[in-house]
Amino acid sequence: MTAGNKENVRLFDAGAKGRGLKASKAFNTGEVVFAEPSYSAVVFDSLASQVCHSCFRHQAQLHRCAQCRFAHYCDRTCQTACWEEHKQECAAIRKSGKAPSESVRLAARVLWRLHKDGGLASDSQLVSADQLQEHVDQLSQDQLQQLQTDVRVLQGYWSYGSKQHSAEYISHIFGIIKCSGFTLSDQRGLQAVGVGLFPNLALVNHDCWPNCTAILNHGNQSAVSSALHSPRRIEVRALGKISEGEELTISYVDFLQLSADRQKQLKEQYHFECSCRHCSQHISDDLMTAAAEGQDSPPSAEQIKEVSAFSKETLEKIEKSRLDGDYSEVLKLCRECLQKQQGVLADTHLHSLRVLSMAAEVLSYLRQFSEAADCARKMVEGYTKLYHPNNALLGMAIMRAGVTLWHAGQIEEGHSLICKAYSILMVTHGPNHSVIRDLEKMRGQTEQELKMLRQSEEVYLPKKQNISSCSADDSAKAFLREQ
Repeated sequence: MTAGNKENVRLFDAGAKGRGLKASKAFNTGEVVFAEPSYSAVVFDSLASQVCHSCFRHQAQLHRCAQCRFAHYCDRTCQTACWEEHKQECAAIRKSGKAPSESVRLAARVLWRLHKDGGLASDSQLVSADQLQEHVDQLSQDQLQQLQTDVRVLQGYWSYGSKQHSAEYISHIFGIIKCSGFTLSDQRGLQAVGVGLFPNLALVNHDCWPNCTAILNHGNQSAVSSALHSPRRIEVRALGKISEGEELTISYVDFLQLSADRQKQLKEQYHFECSCRHCSQHISDDLMTAAAEGQDSPPSAEQIKEVSAFSKETLEKIEKSRLDGDYSEVLKLCRECLQKQQGVLADTHLHSLRVLSMAAEVLSYLRQFSEAADCARKMVEGYTKLYHPNNALLGMAIMRAGVTLWHAGQIEEGHSLICKAYSILMVTHGPNHSVIRDLEKMRGQTEQELKMLRQSEEVYLPKKQNISSCSADDSAKAFLREQ
């Protein structure tokens, strides 16, 4: 937590929810409630050579640690900034001959940090990292077996003089990570690239319609000296006005699921029954399962059931083809499914939205921007009816849709969506985030093209400049790489 933030919140007993945080003062929309550097964090195994292990940015031609040959960094300054966190890991990897899984690496980093801090909470922490909730006793048999395997691997990997830990204590640390680990995204917000532990953030309870959002700010590593870098950190921002004494909440899961499915996911992953207003009152469930309207004869219950089953089955095939990299097959399946859904499922139906989202991204990837724009427009219309107006995922979806329409030559509508995304993401990400800087470039470019279009008597379709940080192709490719 950065200096001056700790007084903004206070710990309290939240009853059945355990501990929680309340606001110690009032906050306005978009204001940072608190910020917190990661206690420990690691890059995913699959992206170990593609993402900087210090700032978690996707980069080309990363610099590799010459000692362990596993960790990668943007440059020497990023490597120096991360050395305090990496040095024990570096020795352990060299000793064992290879890097273990991300969960083992994160647990080891947490243990090394606990040793460094003497097991005490720092001045910026509300509780010590090892005092967080774990729920090991509620794991399934398969999960327990995996946990036991991870404990054995960590014991062999561990490198800290003669100091050893019991299997019970190591299991406790793994349990904390499972319950409180926070997924970290790259600088564009398009792909999950790692996982970290943030003890203060872990105290913020869940609500499916929260009053806060938590976003990773990758910090500023542009200074020549690493001493002048600002660290990566989670920023918890208010999604609307928050009163003094109000409980702070974030959402642990994507809202775009039926309330029963969200509750099931929260129970399986976080071991609690969600009783928030949106779950208990099943708010928006009707929209997420709605039939199409405006038809001369509304679809029958049998039609809806049939098309829903067909959509579910097709979505599984789409996902398999996507993972196989067969994008032509993905597009074929999407088109078949959208045709089947037409006039039967509403534009807010979850199956429709998921197919539209996939179709828009694949069509952009294949540079079929006109059709991609139609899908993106319909998708955004549905999302807007379901998501919180300041939801970060809604903002990112609108941004991608705006870029798609821009590349389709629909500059005015594309510019409008980019501006709308900017207003949402300014609330969720703040003015200094790299996503906002990308949006500012896009907004300036589309505004300039729009002025030229309006000044011309003929339709003006300028050749797009290749802006690597915000092109539709980059966005689509990044999406298609996600697992």
